[in-house]
Amino acid sequence: MSYPPPSDGRRGRSHHDDGLDWDQMLSGQPGGGAGRAERPEQPAAQAPQGRPMTRREMREAEAAAAARGRKAPASRREARQAEAPEPQQAPARRTTAAEPGPLEFGDDHEPTERRRGGWGCLVVLLVIVGVLVGGYFAVQAPLAAFMERFEPAPDYTGTGTGELVFMIEDGDTGEDIARNLHDQGVTASFDAFYELILEQNPTFFPGAYQIATEMSAQSALDALLDDANRLENTFVITEGMWAENALSAASQGTGIPVDELQAAAADPAALGLPAEAETVEGFLFPATYTFGPDATADEVIQTLVDRQFQALDEAGVAPEDRWETIIIASMLEREAGLREDYYKVSRVIQNRLSDASPTNGLLQFDSTVHYGIGEDGVITTTDAERADASNPYNSYVHPGLPPGPIGNPGDLGIDAALNPADGTWVYFVTVNLDTGETVFSTTLGEHEAAVQQYLAWLADHPEYGG
Repeated sequence: MSYPPPSDGRRGRSHHDDGLDWDQMLSGQPGGGAGRAERPEQPAAQAPQGRPMTRREMREAEAAAAARGRKAPASRREARQAEAPEPQQAPARRTTAAEPGPLEFGDDHEPTERRRGGWGCLVVLLVIVGVLVGGYFAVQAPLAAFMERFEPAPDYTGTGTGELVFMIEDGDTGEDIARNLHDQGVTASFDAFYELILEQNPTFFPGAYQIATEMSAQSALDALLDDANRLENTFVITEGMWAENALSAASQGTGIPVDELQAAAADPAALGLPAEAETVEGFLFPATYTFGPDATADEVIQTLVDRQFQALDEAGVAPEDRWETIIIASMLEREAGLREDYYKVSRVIQNRLSDASPTNGLLQFDSTVHYGIGEDGVITTTDAERADASNPYNSYVHPGLPPGPIGNPGDLGIDAALNPADGTWVYFVTVNLDTGETVFSTTLGEHEAAVQQYLAWLADHPEYGG
């Protein structure tokens, strides 16, 4: 329920008002009524109290004001004030917190709703600006990265200056080569060279290359594909290769004299080999190696040995087990042909070394005999060679493992030495030297039948000396 305000535009006073003018306080205007609309001198047609004026009543009020030469009311509220007669002074009704009276503001006081509308527009504007600014920074980095794709990668021009020995290691990818070229100052950027090889798909070969610095990407690529720039410092050690042959290959690949390499390998203990090792045999890992033109004999030997230690560590071989593991793995490289046979031969070794072995602990491997007498590349042995007890590597007369490795094993030999297949085999013989087919047997009778199969094949292939 609402109550009309007194005719003088002031709120009813309570005993707490002490003569305070609410219009004055709320409008911020000094004095008792400045800023409020003046009372009309003559009342116009009066609209019912307590409801808004209709459009018709507004028009009538405007017409009456025009007839009197006065300004038309600017709002319905002013029209009502203009038309309302001055009522008799009524006693003020007290307003309490439980029964609040309607608030009425001076004419110069803007309603709260209108002020809220202004602040709301400002807030919306600030939100829009914030979204636009945030959106700009959000897309700036991706947009810049996108635009960079269409810009050419930094690149030098020409064939470069100065000299540089650039290494392509075995296993290097195109990405590795592109990165190394940039890191060593050959190309101006990684992308310049990498994008080029993506287009041309060239084939690179490990080795050392004599090239220049600050070359264009195309010049660098041409230099690496030119055999004339390749320095021959690459060599290969194959699985099972004897140490003396490995040193010879290293000498040919690096240009380091063999005697220097032999001197570098003369002290196994200094290289970290087990105490039982008298030579580096078994500890020169089979792989392709590439060295720079300034490599020394000591660097070459230590690199090969360290690589074998790495293989043993990766296989989980403890340092105290390295010696026996390398001996067994070296025999597997010489006796086995097919991959699956490595694990079967490994089991044969364990079975022959057992106390219940029908061979009485003799391995009876021709490969050990050949190593002891220094004959490489021979398949069979003679009766005299098998009976020669002066050969410490003769496993036909000396039980147990040979006194040392008989070659340099690789990853497969090491893994098979550690993980022999399950089986009762004691004998085996390769019955087809072309395919490597091998027959494994448990009894001597089975083995003898397999030997006859091999002899028959050998008779049909005289090129093998049968």
